[in-house]
Amino acid sequence: MSKRVAILGSGPSGLAQLRAFQAAAKNGADIPEIVCFEKQANWGGLWNYSWRTGLDEYGEPVHGSMYRYLWSNGPKEALEFADYSFEEHFGKQIASYPPRAVLFDYIQGRVQQAEVRKWIRFNSTVRFVSYDEISKKFSVTVHDLLNDRMYSEIFDNVIVATGHFSVPNVPEYPGFDVFNGRILHAHDFRDAVQFKEQNILVVGSSYSAEDIASQCWKYGAKSIAMSYRTSAMGFDWPENCEEVPGLVRVDETTAYFKDGSSKRVDAIILCTGYKHHFPFLPDDLRLKTANRLAAADLYKGVTWVHNPKLFYLGMQDQWFTFNMFDAQAWWVRDAIMGSIKVPSDKKVLLKDVAVRVDTENAGTGAHDAIHYQGDYVKELIAETDYPSFDVDGACEALYAWKDHKKQDIISFRNYAFKSVITKTMAPVHHTKWKDALEDTIESYLKN
Repeated sequence: MSKRVAILGSGPSGLAQLRAFQAAAKNGADIPEIVCFEKQANWGGLWNYSWRTGLDEYGEPVHGSMYRYLWSNGPKEALEFADYSFEEHFGKQIASYPPRAVLFDYIQGRVQQAEVRKWIRFNSTVRFVSYDEISKKFSVTVHDLLNDRMYSEIFDNVIVATGHFSVPNVPEYPGFDVFNGRILHAHDFRDAVQFKEQNILVVGSSYSAEDIASQCWKYGAKSIAMSYRTSAMGFDWPENCEEVPGLVRVDETTAYFKDGSSKRVDAIILCTGYKHHFPFLPDDLRLKTANRLAAADLYKGVTWVHNPKLFYLGMQDQWFTFNMFDAQAWWVRDAIMGSIKVPSDKKVLLKDVAVRVDTENAGTGAHDAIHYQGDYVKELIAETDYPSFDVDGACEALYAWKDHKKQDIISFRNYAFKSVITKTMAPVHHTKWKDALEDTIESYLKN
C-alpha cells in the first residue's frame, strides 16, 4: 500500500493505533507506511511520569499531568485490553486498582510485544498541519527537538491522538495576585507529601478534585476544603475534609465562599479541568468541542466530518479508556485501509453526530452515561475484527465502582472485580489504599 499515515502522539490512543496497524500487518494485510510523532522522549502520554512542570528541557509546555502516588481511580477491569489481559502481562491476576507504575508497565507490555517502537519519532513536536485541496494530501511540519531542526512531510491521512488532558483550564479569582501561599493547577501537581500539615483548598468537584483531595489527606494534610461551583461531590469524607460552596475571593491568607464562610489556607489547588487544544491545526481542521461523550463534528466519534481523511482518537469524556481507544483505532485503521466505507455525503456524517448528541442529552446521570459509552464501544467493535469482550460486564464494574465511592470515598479501591477478559477474580490488595504509601510495581505485586 502506497499510503502514508501520520499519527500525532504515542499516548494510550496513539499506541492503540500503532497496535491496530501492527495487528493487520501480522494477519497479512498490506498496511500504509506509518509515522508516529511524539513530543516526549518516551511513549505512554500522561502515564509517562515526569517531575517537570511548566516547560521542558526544550522550552516546550510539559505534556504530563501525572503525579506520584496516583492509583487508578476506576477498576482495571473496565479498561483491560481485549487482546492482552493483565494476567497475560503479569503472569497472574492482580488487584483491581493499580498505581501508575503498574498501569504504565501494562501499557508498555503490549506495544513492546508488538514491536511498534520503530514507527515512532521521539522528541518530535508537530508545529503545523495543512491540507491541500488539489493533491488531497496533508503537509505535517515537525520540530525535531533533539537536533533543533524543522522539516515537513506529506501524508494521505492524519490521526490526532494528542489527548485532551494536558492543557489546563486555569480560572482566576479576585485576590490571587496577593495570596501568600502557593496556587497551582492539577496539571502541575506532582506530590501530595509537600502539602503535609498544610491547610489546602481544592477548587473543583470532579475526578481530579476527589483524587487530589484524597491524596493530600492520605499523606498528611492538616485540613482540606473542596469548593464546588454547581454541586458538591457528596462523598463521606474524613472529618478534617469538608465540601464548601463556590470560591468568591481570597486575600493574603484566607479564602471566602458564596455562603459567607471563610477559611485560612496555605495552598490552593485548581482542579478545574482541561481544554481541547490543537495549536498545530488550522481552523478548518481543528476540533472545537466541550468535554462530552458525543464530541462535536466527529462521525462515529473519530472521523472529522469536514475532512474525512482526518481522524481524532480519545476526544470524548471518558468512562472507558484503553479498550475504547482500541475500538476507535481498529475502526480508523479499517476506514483508512478501505474495508470500512465512510459516507461521502457530509449530511450523513453530520446526522450521525446529531443523533449521538441527542442520545447523550436524553440520558440522566452516570448510569446512563456509562451505558451510552459501553454501547458506543460495542458499535465500533462490531464493525471491525477487534476481539469482542464483555462490555456489559465492564459497565457493571463501573456501576459498582460509583456505588463504592458513594459508600466511602477513601476505601473504594479496596474492592476487587472479575476480569471481563479472563473471567478470573482479582485478589483483594494486600494493603488498604489509605495505608499503602508506596506505589512501586514491586510493592503492589506482593500478592
